[in-house]
Amino acid sequence: MASTGEAGGPGKGRRVLIVVENLPVPFDRRVWAEATTLASVGYVVSVISPTGKGFEAEYEFLEGVHVYRHRLPAESNSALGYLREYGSALWHEFRLALRVRREQGIDVLHGCNPPDLIFILAWVLRPFGVRYLFDHHDICPELYEVKFGRRGLLWRFMVFFEWLTFKTALVSIATNESYAAIARERGGMAAEDVFVVRSGPKIENLTIRPPRDALKRGARFLIGYVGVIGQQEGLDLLVDAAAHLTGPMGRRDVHFGIVGDGPALEEVQESVRNRGLEEFFTFTGRAPDDLLLDMLNTADICVNPDRVTRMNDLSTMNKIMEYMTLGKPIVQFDLKEGRASAGDASLYAAANDPVDFAAKIAALMDSPEERKRMGTIGRRRVVENLSWAHSVPNLLAAYDRIFARMGR
Repeated sequence: MASTGEAGGPGKGRRVLIVVENLPVPFDRRVWAEATTLASVGYVVSVISPTGKGFEAEYEFLEGVHVYRHRLPAESNSALGYLREYGSALWHEFRLALRVRREQGIDVLHGCNPPDLIFILAWVLRPFGVRYLFDHHDICPELYEVKFGRRGLLWRFMVFFEWLTFKTALVSIATNESYAAIARERGGMAAEDVFVVRSGPKIENLTIRPPRDALKRGARFLIGYVGVIGQQEGLDLLVDAAAHLTGPMGRRDVHFGIVGDGPALEEVQESVRNRGLEEFFTFTGRAPDDLLLDMLNTADICVNPDRVTRMNDLSTMNKIMEYMTLGKPIVQFDLKEGRASAGDASLYAAANDPVDFAAKIAALMDSPEERKRMGTIGRRRVVENLSWAHSVPNLLAAYDRIFARMGR
């Protein structure tokens, strides 16, 4: 039996299917914030996502959202592996979309990249009156170039798929102004059809709590990191910085707490072992929220070692927002959108320079008043401008726009 929206809500009678491929829901915090926000104002919301650790159920009804999940092949860094993964995902998304249409109904397909292939599902559903809203999480041509270090035929396909995605979408939402400019300039979308919906944190979910000194492993300072551990996230550069900090700079009073998982985790751990740095690192893998919050609340400094690439330069990193919400000073490389998010809550190291990164960490270790000042600035920026509450009006406006274009 199909569901109905909340009586009196602005979403009453509107049915949405959100499709995300690269993370399970509700682990994908942005997608979950969008889904629960829409459900809270009366939309009938369904989500299709992959399974993941702790999220294996094929169907759940959570916080007013219908969640459908499917399995994917093991993650791969090869072009062939990506094609296998994307092909499998499209099949499951098509299969589950038909189920959602039958059980809940669909008016708008809300596709979250990567990859830029969900427009194919939008084409399949179009004869049923379904229209496409594109949620631009990553710039896929730049992501491909970073992963494989080249352009070529597959890169040209990425550019073409991105163009088709924008041409299929009636409305697109961007995570920041840089992505909104891409939608208008590279995607050819009209300005009135592009909305910036930042991935701001829900402040109520990131509680400030007392530190757990045991997480410091006897060190005076804890350096915290949370996020994906992949090639472009620059954990290898953080290991280089740690080697310099604990070696030539002689700082033995430091420990690094790394929360997260990803395709480069084992490689990073091996590098730590090979360089004799094990005593300075704790890797939790993908951790429950309580451990994540404990690690970040205990951290004296938080880091974002994302290497300087065109993709990272134009992308907003969720971890920056989480650090700021908890009032933590930040060290990162000098990236356009990283600076736009953090402002004076961060120090900025020279591009991909682990020695300068280590120097910036050491400077904050020696400056408790500066750490406190920067943390206060970051927390205030989130509360006053960047939290999820500030994104909600733009999300709802984007939906009003697409339904208006549909004549509803």
